[in-house]
Formats: sequence, C-alpha cells, structure tokens
Amino acid sequence: MSGVDLRHAASDDDIAACFPVLHQLRPRLADAAELCTRVQRQRRQGYRLLAAWREGRAVGAAGYRLQENLIRGRFVYVDDLVVLDSERRGGLGARLLDEVARISKGKGHPWMTLDTGLDNAFGQRFYFRWGMLSTALHFGKALT
Repeated sequence: MSGVDLRHAASDDDIAACFPVLHQLRPRLADAAELCTRVQRQRRQGYRLLAAWREGRAVGAAGYRLQENLIRGRFVYVDDLVVLDSERRGGLGARLLDEVARISKGKGHPWMTLDTGLDNAFGQRFYFRWGMLSTALHFGKALT
C-alpha cells in the first residue's frame, strides 16, 4: 500500500478527480460536474469524501457521515466505499474503512454501519472479514 495517501476531497477539483472511481460504484452519475454538485449538497448534511490518492490520482474512496439516531446513538454511516478494479486485493478498502473508523471514534461515534446489496456477495465477504456483522435488513420503496 506504499505510495497511497489518504486525504479528504475538499475542493471541486479533488471531487472531480474522484469521479472515475465513484462512477464505478455509482454508474448513474453522469459526469464529474454532477458528482461535484451532489457532494457539495450532501456536504451541508455532514457528508465527507475520503479518497485514496496515488500520484495525484484517486484510486479509492469512502463517503461517510457522522449521525445520531435512537437505534444506534452516535454512529458513522458509510454511504460509499469503492476501490478501482486495478487496485483491489491490496488492502485499500480496509485501509479506507480503518481511517473512517479512526475519525469516527475520535469524534465520539463508536459504531459504523453501511448498506450493501443482497447480490453483492464479494462485498459482504469483505465486510465480514473486516469484522462487520449483518445487523438488519434494509427495506425501501419509491414514493411516487
């Protein structure tokens, strides 16, 4: 994992540089401009985008927000976790989660949660290996 630095994408240029990696996870994103608009809007709701950078290029990302609710108390919710296909199997996903966990615990949020698709067997195996357990079943409905 040498040569990879973790830092938050703070500027629009940083966020735009994360588009190729986030587009891999969120293919409905049209372009870097849409990503910037959405990240900036979500930032007002506490969203942060931690990126893994290799030679100025984003090769992984974790989008997260610190939250509180009656079920968990204070926790961190991981919205997005993705590593470029060419960078997988090198421990980068775990390193991103480790850093989000460190930030969260440091701010008094001792629990991490995320959602993954029922069909994402590889992701589920990764989360189990990282020490996460399945604690709920997420339900959703379009309100049209």
